[in-house]
Formats: sequence, C-alpha cells, structure tokens
Amino acid sequence: MPILDENRTETDREHGSAPTPLIAIASVIVSMALIAIGNGLMFAYIPVRLGVEGFDPIWAGLIVTGLSAGGLAGCILTGPLVRRVGHARAFMVLSALIALSNVAIGAGPHPLLWIGARALYGFAICGLFIVAQSWLNYALPNAIRGRVMAVFYVSYVAGLGVGYATLAIVDIHTAAASLIGITFTALSILPVGMTRLAQPPAPQAASVALRQAWRISPVGVAGMLAVGGLSMIISGFAPIHATAKGYTQGDVALLLSAMPVGTLILQIPLGWISDRTDRRFVLAGTAMLAIVASVLAIVFDGGALMVLVVIYLVWDGAAESIYSLSSAHAADRARKDELLALSSSMLFAWSLAGFVVPGIVTALSVVFGTATFIYVGIVIAALFCLFVLWRVIAARPVPAAATGSFTPMSAQAPLPVELAFATDEPQDRARD
Repeated sequence: MPILDENRTETDREHGSAPTPLIAIASVIVSMALIAIGNGLMFAYIPVRLGVEGFDPIWAGLIVTGLSAGGLAGCILTGPLVRRVGHARAFMVLSALIALSNVAIGAGPHPLLWIGARALYGFAICGLFIVAQSWLNYALPNAIRGRVMAVFYVSYVAGLGVGYATLAIVDIHTAAASLIGITFTALSILPVGMTRLAQPPAPQAASVALRQAWRISPVGVAGMLAVGGLSMIISGFAPIHATAKGYTQGDVALLLSAMPVGTLILQIPLGWISDRTDRRFVLAGTAMLAIVASVLAIVFDGGALMVLVVIYLVWDGAAESIYSLSSAHAADRARKDELLALSSSMLFAWSLAGFVVPGIVTALSVVFGTATFIYVGIVIAALFCLFVLWRVIAARPVPAAATGSFTPMSAQAPLPVELAFATDEPQDRARD
C-alpha cells in the first residue's frame, strides 16, 4: 500500500486516497506502549525505594509535584520544538530525555536530583503525547480514527500496568529498575526511527483561550480541572501512602498494576451509556462513584490488600473515565471552528490542575500524613459532582442527534487532541 504523502490534503484523508499502511501507524503505538512499560515501573519504584531508604514521604510528594511542573512546561514548549525539528525528531529527542531522567534515578536515592529528573520526565512524556497523537490524527482517515486512537490509549494503559507489575521482580536496592526503564525507552525509539509514516506539516501554534472554552463547555473544562488533580494524586500518591503504611514491594506492585484495569473496565459501559443520554448525568454518576470508592479507601486503609486492590481499581477507573467523558461532552458542545482552541485550553486546564493539586497535597501531607490525598480526592470529586448537577438544572442538554461517539481515553495518556479533528460540518450546538 502506498505511503501518505506529506502534502496530502484533509480531503484526501477523508476520502481514503493513498491510505497509510497499518504497520506504519502501529510503529507510533508500539513505541508509546514500550515507553509506558518503563514509565509504569519508575512510577512504582521511586516511592518504594525512598521508603526502603528511610526518606520522609514528603520527598516522594515533592517528586510528584516536580513531575507535574515539568508536564506543564511540556504543554507549552513542545509546539515550538515540533515546529523546529518535526514530529519524528521531536519524538526521539523527548524519548532521549526520558532515558536521561532514568539515568539520574539510577544514580541512587538523591531526592533533589530525583525531583529534577522527574520534572524532566514530566516535560518529555507530555511532549511525547502531543507528538504521537497529533501525528496519528494527521495520518488516520476519519473512518478508522476513533478505533485506532482507542487502541492507542488501551495499549498505553496496558503498558503502564505491565510496568507497575514489573516492580515485584526488581531488586529494589539496585539500579535494575532504572536500567529496565532505559532499555524500554531505547527500544521505543526503534519503531519510530524506522517508520515510513509521513510526518505532518509544521503545526500552527494553538491558542489557549480558557474564557472561550468555559463559554463553550463549563462542564468540560471543570472535568479537565477535576481529573487533572485526581489522576495525578491517585497515581502519584497511592504508592507513597501504601509504602508508608507498610505494604511490601510486591503489594505495591499489585495495587498499582490493578488500577489500569479499572480504566479499561469502566470506560466502555460508561461511554456506551453516555452516547445514549445526557453525558452530564453519567459524569455526575461517575464522580459519585469516585467519592464512594475514596471513602471506602479510608475505611479499609491499611486493611486486607485484595479489598484495597478492588477499591483502588474502581476509584482510578472512575477518575480516568471523567477525562474521556468530559472530552466527549466538550466536543458535543463545540462548533468545528472552535475545536482546536478548545483542545489546547482543555489541555492547559488539565496540566494546570495536575501541577497545583499535587503541590497542595504535598504541603498538607506534612501536617496530616500521607492519607491526605484521599481526602483531597473526595473534595475534588464532590465539588465536580455538585457543579455538574447544577449545570444539569441550569442548561439544556445537547440533542442526542448532535452528539458524537464516545472514545475511550485516559488521563495517563493526556491531551484531547482528537477534539481538533471533528468529522461533522460546522454547526451551532447548545451550550451547557
């Protein structure tokens, strides 16, 4: 099958001419899945290693905050990088930065160094998602875009789960985890380095217009703010708290590896329901589910491991589902000419919350202990639920005929870039 030409027009893509070989598309997906394995391992390894070495849990919290700060910088600076060197070179540069971050972690438990290393990782991983998703969105025809992007998200989440589970077999006192992370990151460069997938033309700078995004979809923006905080504190602070509570290295690996399963299990039925009713009802119900799960996490804190595994599976799955449901809801509310600015603004909202909330949790943990993130999660989910219910009363729903189709997504694979690639003609839609 012929390769996509770089100058291929949107009309060509929509009508399916010169289709891109699936093996070329798969190269980007496989690369990101390989990176996910190393990333999941490092997420689990760092708090456990610090706990074994006797460091105060506050250091692990500061490392999560540093990662979030790097992610916010990545959202801002990746665009100029791609415009300068193109998608393929940017992908390889950012992968190299992740490898360097893992090298610094392998140098031994030096918290200040690790804060800088994880900030570098946060910058690089956010940039990688911007590059990978915009690359795929350019190459994919509309007919299969949703299905391929769903495979992309599932592959990355599954890779994270494999990485989390790998902690159970790693010698925590050595640099083995870092070496494994470096290995998978290096392997991830190979498919992209050898791909024949045509690169998109240099992207234009996307504007961040939070006021406009709020006018289009208050619930969508609020959902991104909520899930930006929830996603970062659950994935970042759950291993810190579990280590502080005395769970073993294998216990932490099991707890974390089960959490992505919740994302995969819950999103499909919730998405199916949301395509057939007002998505705001589903969003409110999902937030309530997150509240119930987090309350149960407090009740059973320090108890039987398998009970906590189920609780965290549901909690993480509900939180991640808010991301995909909010993205779909915002797309339902926007005109086609508004989608690019909306996408950028929602990414910024997600990143901002992902930076601010972990910092708040870290500061409060000094006084209230490592369980603080659970209580903060309850507050975030409750406020979001109340806001959604208020919007249900205050604004009319989008007619079912005007809504798009739900696509599974994960806040661990950030950036709702597919919002910028609607297939419908421009049309006015209801505001929520």
